[in-house]
Amino acid sequence: MDITSPSYYNRGNIQVWDFIRDQDLNYHLGCAVKYICRAGHKDDIKQDLTKAIHYLENELLNVTAQQSSNSVPPGVRYTERLELPYDAEEFDR
Repeated sequence: MDITSPSYYNRGNIQVWDFIRDQDLNYHLGCAVKYICRAGHKDDIKQDLTKAIHYLENELLNVTAQQSSNSVPPGVRYTERLELPYDAEEFDR
């Protein structure tokens, strides 16, 4: 099957999808790169940049949600230590 990529993805020394794969980007970051690379070379530059921003905002929301779910609740400090009434080595036996 001979499928040729559109010219707006073939500019430069490397195709966009090869760059995305080489950088091991996830779906949202890959889409953002795709729209940034084609901005001004296909249809409306504003539309392509808006789409890139949409994918970046979605990725940022995802990263923020993951970080907040892995965070320590406000009342818990890492420096606090739970004193147990037994010896930890004895407990492991």
